[in-house]
Amino acid sequence: MSVRYHNFGGIIGWNLQKIFPSLSANSYLKLQFITRRKLQRRYIDHFMDEGRAEPPMPLVVNLETINRCNSDCAFCTANRYAEKRPLQKMDEDLFHSIIDQLSDWGYKGHLTLYGNNEPWLDKRIVEFHKYCREKLPDCYIFMSTNGLLLNVEKVKSVIPYVDQLIINNYCENMKLHKNIQEIYDYAKAHEDEFASVDLLFQMRYAKAVLTNRAGSAPNKKNSTKILKETCLMPYTDMFIFPDGRMGICCCDNYEKTTLADLKETPVKEAWNSDMYRHIRECIKYSRAGYPFCKYCDFIDAGLRMDAVDDALQNKGIQHGARQSLFRK
Repeated sequence: MSVRYHNFGGIIGWNLQKIFPSLSANSYLKLQFITRRKLQRRYIDHFMDEGRAEPPMPLVVNLETINRCNSDCAFCTANRYAEKRPLQKMDEDLFHSIIDQLSDWGYKGHLTLYGNNEPWLDKRIVEFHKYCREKLPDCYIFMSTNGLLLNVEKVKSVIPYVDQLIINNYCENMKLHKNIQEIYDYAKAHEDEFASVDLLFQMRYAKAVLTNRAGSAPNKKNSTKILKETCLMPYTDMFIFPDGRMGICCCDNYEKTTLADLKETPVKEAWNSDMYRHIRECIKYSRAGYPFCKYCDFIDAGLRMDAVDDALQNKGIQHGARQSLFRK
């Protein structure tokens, strides 16, 4: 494992996002759609194979324990100025039940207690990660945080339970916040203490234009241009809101979709619910097939695509080696 710093193209990449935000975002998305098209197609065909008795397990389980954030990123409706959701914190019994069911199911994929939120706003977050590690020892558990509430001791408290800790330094001046700089300096000086975790510091532009997140992004709207590309999220990700409902994906910032309710339906059964099957059929070839998705230009993260590649290779479908920031 390692202590790493990533700045997405340095000063050139930073200025492109700042001076040419739309051009930068759209060029990146177009490139990603082109390069990932074949891999997405193969995985969807693999997932929807009529010969299988049940669908493959999710590759990523996103479990949001609290639906609040303390940042003000311009691209996200979960920022503290744009937030419209009623405050929700996941009931502890429900949380334990979901993790227990994943364990009984034999789940060994990626797991994160994060969605459209800041995980450290939940004071139970370290204990929750400890429980996940005990019940799901073979899972790749990762945490993504804006770092605003972090200090060295908090970082040290969670690293025994995660494989990766991503600290996103959202700012406008391309400098690490004081507390994050202190954590970075400590980690670089004591790398042996972080030998069990991939500790990744990422410099992020807080006013970046990214994707429109199904039309919900405050600084990028789209209600006319229909996306012909398909999307992997309903085939790869289980996204769980704090009230136990399973939503379509992280782009449902307002928690409007319900594919199943884990207070009423077992996790394994929910993953293959009627609503899930309907959405997967609708967007099998294009996002245009489902109203929530047709204007969305969200693109799957590197972690997800790497997990897709691994899943296909494990089935004997070769795509060539991929190197990911998110792999052990």
